Amino acid sequence: MNQTLLPIRIVFVALCAAAGWLVCYAIADWDRYRVAAVAVGLCIGLLVVLVDVLLKGFSLRGLSAVTFGIAVGVLVAHLIGSSPLLEHGDKSVVYLARLGLFLVCPYLAIVIALRGKDEFNLVIPYVRFVPHEVDVPLAVVDTSVLIDGRIARVCEAGFLSSALIIPRFVLNELSAIADSPDPHKQARGRRGLEVLNELRRLKQADIRITESDVTKPGDFDAKLVFLAQSMRAKLLTTDYNLAKLAEFHGVPWLNLNTLARSLRPELMIGERIELDLVKPGKEDGQAVGFMEDGAMVVVHGGKHYLGQRVEAEIVSVLPTSGGKMIFARLPGAARAD
Repeated sequence: MNQTLLPIRIVFVALCAAAGWLVCYAIADWDRYRVAAVAVGLCIGLLVVLVDVLLKGFSLRGLSAVTFGIAVGVLVAHLIGSSPLLEHGDKSVVYLARLGLFLVCPYLAIVIALRGKDEFNLVIPYVRFVPHEVDVPLAVVDTSVLIDGRIARVCEAGFLSSALIIPRFVLNELSAIADSPDPHKQARGRRGLEVLNELRRLKQADIRITESDVTKPGDFDAKLVFLAQSMRAKLLTTDYNLAKLAEFHGVPWLNLNTLARSLRPELMIGERIELDLVKPGKEDGQAVGFMEDGAMVVVHGGKHYLGQRVEAEIVSVLPTSGGKMIFARLPGAARAD
């Protein structure tokens, strides 16, 4: 039970019990029923709280669908009941027929409205006036995603339609990293805060800071997985181990590293690429450069061009556990062969 709602529910049940006692206090003849009245008030309060718990997860769209179904059902029942079809006949039979209509028509209308609640905004457009109340996919954001920074560009491009849920304990963790005495960690934390501010400025990004915390003991990753599971949301992360933990618990996950690998262009042998040579290779005459997506390129005959941007021709592509390793050579070396 939610820690915030628990005191409210306790106070409500106590007020219901007090209301039962006050009723007997106001009516003098009921003095001897005070204990029973308090018990009845207590039971009513507990019943209302039970209904509250059972309605957990019932969205505004579902409530709108039920209300719309009741209104349409009552209208249809009233039109049929007041029509000439039921104008003549035995009064008791007509009464039972009208009663049946007022029971059956709203029920059928509610069921139909609930089945089509995903398209319900077509019937009642005002449901979209408050974007945060509309049923949209949710994604709980991990600290690693904010530090990574690519999420801002993905959202800016419009490829992520989910609302980003950032728990308060993730912000606290990010602030702790930014205040770390370690300069490396401090830089990572500050970058995460900058990315968060950049996301808040994007109009196409739906950012929601939730105060929800996990009362169950556990480490940081377990709290993220449990929160995503409770909110029926996906988990957005760049941490492979966290993604596997989420998969184990049946929580769908989105990994930006997996997305980046999927978007790498397919390179073909003989194709020419431009890259900067940044360090020597393992063998004589080799130099190493990197593609924009991080793929490593080993260039034969490129040692003398270290620190320069060169054009190289791909000679082979080898798949590895971390992606692909590309071997290339300079066009001059290719002609010499």
